[in-house]
Amino acid sequence: MSTTWEPVIGLEIHVQLKTATKMFCRCRNGYGGEPNTQTCPVCLAFPGALPVPNRRAIEETIKLGLALECTIADRAIFHRKNYFYPDLPKAYQISQYDEPLCANGRLVVPTADGEVEIGIVRAHLEEDAAKNVHVATSGRIQGATATLVDFNRGGSPLVEIVTAPNIHSADVAKRFLQLLRQTVVELGLSDAELDKGSMRFDVNVSVRPAGSDELRTRTELKNMNSFNFAAKGIEREIARQIKIYENGGTVDQETLHFDPTAEESAPMRSKEEAQDYRYFPEPDLVPLHPAPEMIEGLRGQIGELPTARIRRIANTLSFYDADVLVTGGLDRLWAAVVDGGADPKEAANVLANAFVATGINPSAVNPEEFTKLVASRSEIPRAVFDDALSHVGDPGFSAEPYVAQKAVSDASALEPVIAAVIEANPGQVEQYRGGKQGLLGFFVGQVMKETGGSADPRVVSELVREQLGA
Repeated sequence: MSTTWEPVIGLEIHVQLKTATKMFCRCRNGYGGEPNTQTCPVCLAFPGALPVPNRRAIEETIKLGLALECTIADRAIFHRKNYFYPDLPKAYQISQYDEPLCANGRLVVPTADGEVEIGIVRAHLEEDAAKNVHVATSGRIQGATATLVDFNRGGSPLVEIVTAPNIHSADVAKRFLQLLRQTVVELGLSDAELDKGSMRFDVNVSVRPAGSDELRTRTELKNMNSFNFAAKGIEREIARQIKIYENGGTVDQETLHFDPTAEESAPMRSKEEAQDYRYFPEPDLVPLHPAPEMIEGLRGQIGELPTARIRRIANTLSFYDADVLVTGGLDRLWAAVVDGGADPKEAANVLANAFVATGINPSAVNPEEFTKLVASRSEIPRAVFDDALSHVGDPGFSAEPYVAQKAVSDASALEPVIAAVIEANPGQVEQYRGGKQGLLGFFVGQVMKETGGSADPRVVSELVREQLGA
């Protein structure tokens, strides 16, 4: 990226709350279900149907605001946000505008180069729109022959978090999104499953001359649901805008659709401003006045947050290890295993590499049994360890049957196998003895293959090195 330009990035994140019912009616709030079966006169906007706020959704929004160090409003108002799309049956969305529940917060993002403070302009509560289903091979709007509407999602409680435009790299934007998602999940507010749309985000991007404080024309990458795609989209848009400016052109303010397969951003429409939505207070809903005792009660439900845990764990492990454990939701299991006597680095390696690949929920694992497995990792065959790891989330899992299967470490049993492998690979032997020391791993792998993974790899490595050096 050119050092003469500075990216300016702001994020708008939508998180669907996992309350039992929708925001303003008592329809079931949940993913799935036959299309248009979780609906009623309120969320379908039948004439005369009146909204009633969901208290639980209000409380959960306040809890998130407290976690983001926001000021909680003494008075918050719902507004009508007017726009005309097929996924909005009322032709307006009930949202919050100039008096949101939560404002002026921050989220500190730890990085390998230090901490970056991202400002939170607001976190406000609104209702979700229905889901447009594009009839196309990709499921995306590009190339679609028709669009169907499923109103099951319409009216679900949604929190929108808006950051300040003080993010200056795609990597920091990605890390912010990952950390925010982990915070939301840990607070129990949402599953925040990107593939199901319960967390999605819009990215606003502009560039300016390095050292300047101006805010130039921005574009918006809409409805992204992948951290990696968001980072790629940002990088691509930064490069596009720099090229336009350096060629003497101007950037148009518009909403773009990022196609991750082609890594292109096609224009969707000109970008709206607040006045385009013609906001006015929702006349069917009274203002919200959160009680101080309710706010303090919610504050007491917030434990140690991800940023603080990354800082703490980085004092024991590297920053990278701490970040992987916390943002992956693995650090509490790691802490329990370490408390049980496992080596911190060994436990982190197992969790961040082998365990995470199983897809098992860490909360389903018995820490005591998992500790026994980690402690015996080098003493049991790799195949046995992998098999045990795939079952650690099973009810009643015991490490004993696996730990009892010790790896073969008897030199007299391994030496003939190693000799046979060396004899079968004279070319590699010559290269190794000629200085290509990296081939040691090749020979160890061949011996492990011949023993069906039952050999102790550390013993094999020493014996192979001895025989090759003879």
